[in-house]
Amino acid sequence: METILHKLKLLSIAIIITVLASRAYGQPPQNDFRALDEKAQSLKEEVLQLNRDLFLLEEELLFPATTQVVVFLSMDVGELFQLDSVQLKINDKVVTNYLYTEREVDALFRGGVQRLYSGNLRTGKHEIVAIFTGRGPKGRDYRRGTTLVVEKTTNAKYIEIKIIDDRQKQQPGFSVKQWDQL
Repeated sequence: METILHKLKLLSIAIIITVLASRAYGQPPQNDFRALDEKAQSLKEEVLQLNRDLFLLEEELLFPATTQVVVFLSMDVGELFQLDSVQLKINDKVVTNYLYTEREVDALFRGGVQRLYSGNLRTGKHEIVAIFTGRGPKGRDYRRGTTLVVEKTTNAKYIEIKIIDDRQKQQPGFSVKQWDQL
């Protein structure tokens, strides 16, 4: 699969060079810089569109919808828990370890969503475990996990793990949502 992507990238580079060369040498030089600037902008748009197409093709080849699983992390309020790190396991295999900076935690606190993991899973049942470490209420070290068993079908599976404040218990909690499609 990597060789196909490599060949596609080389082909796209060759096409871009050919287009640039034909445009540069195919017409007599002009003193009109505006026309040259418009052509450069047009080429830039073509290159950007080609790059988008290649990115989508690469995503499709690496993560086909029939096996794709994406796990996201978000926060709701976050006053009872200061996130330091998260470890994500799928079927007892660690797939992500992430250590957060202050800015990243702030972005999550303000409503940001992080893609923790994007990968492939066969159809069937799979266990996903997320282990969170940080500071809990009263500045104490806090380590807590949440487990989810998902049934992977032939559709892409999207999972959101949300850190929430459980005011009743005065500790952080975790909620999990699943989508088959975004």
